[in-house]
Amino acid sequence: MINDIILLKLGEIVLKGLNRRSFEQKLIGNINRRLSVIGKFKVYCMQSTVYVEPVDETGDMDAAFEALTKVFGIATITRAAGCEKDAAKIAELAISYLKDDMETAKSFKVEGKRSDKRFPMTSIELSQYVGGELAEAYPQCEVDVHNPELTVHVEIRDLAAYVHAAPTPGAGGMPVGSNGIGVTLLSGGIDSPVSTYMIAKRGVRLIPVHFFSFPYTSEQAKQKVIELAEILTAYCGKMTVEIVPFTHIQEEIRAKCPEDYFTLIMRRFMMRIASRIAEANGAKAIVTGENLGQVASQTMEAMASTQAVIDLPVLQPLIGMDKEEIVQTARKIGTFDTSILPYEDCCTVFTPKHPKTKPKVREVAEIESVLDIDALVDEAVAGIERVKVG
Repeated sequence: MINDIILLKLGEIVLKGLNRRSFEQKLIGNINRRLSVIGKFKVYCMQSTVYVEPVDETGDMDAAFEALTKVFGIATITRAAGCEKDAAKIAELAISYLKDDMETAKSFKVEGKRSDKRFPMTSIELSQYVGGELAEAYPQCEVDVHNPELTVHVEIRDLAAYVHAAPTPGAGGMPVGSNGIGVTLLSGGIDSPVSTYMIAKRGVRLIPVHFFSFPYTSEQAKQKVIELAEILTAYCGKMTVEIVPFTHIQEEIRAKCPEDYFTLIMRRFMMRIASRIAEANGAKAIVTGENLGQVASQTMEAMASTQAVIDLPVLQPLIGMDKEEIVQTARKIGTFDTSILPYEDCCTVFTPKHPKTKPKVREVAEIESVLDIDALVDEAVAGIERVKVG
């Protein structure tokens, strides 16, 4: 009986030093949580590889493979079969397990890797032996060691020998949670889900914050953001979306501040509230989807004004990307179609006709001083609605 298994090769984790084990444990914990809704699996790490084996028939290997392609910290993912470390049995397994691949390919080669040096054959000898057996079993498939259509991989590891075809690229990055906690500003647009994904890829566990201005923005707009967060959980893991009531703040700004400063002051309030949420959750950074020069509030001067009200670092992974690159990533992670649904967020409420693009920080602070800033922030934080996703 073929022992079906998934092999996950580690990414950047292998570059770590004395703390490498903590990164591996974080990754295994993330894998176990992701697989817990699929079935029962045994997950363990040896020789820079994570092994995923089904414990019983509840372990859906197809679903597990798909889920694991979205787990950060994995360089490649491979569906493989295992057997005893015996050359004849390895060849027999390759013939049966790779039957479909061998019958459709026009050429092949075998690449052997002997991590267990106690195995009597060298990697080259093993490759030649298994290659010969495959060539005899599938004579229509030619051996081509330079440019094969199919590469058969044979690995001799500590516990068993494994046979598989070409690996699939993993999600890369670092395990979520290995680099702390951040607060991410999640609007209903294209950019912020992509920035959330990109910072999660660097190992940050994220708390999404959405600013909701009912009745100027609809219930559908809020549900759209929750749906975006649900999509992102495939990469980010379970999250709690913090939905901030923002209507009163926007109305106060409109009533008491010059129109051309409206967006700047609004974003300064967003930063203050995000900072309060970060403090309450032990987060060490705020993540935004800002892209230099894309809109009036994303000039250097405007961003300096926005960030001046907080002490936390602001992470801006999209800052140097062009729009097409952002759209391509949104399509790749599955958020694009939801992002373009026609439900506007609070950033479109009371948009000034001629927004200030090169403000001075002191000038903006003086203009907003007519507002009861602390009271407005306290009111918004007290009214937060929390929605768990994933």
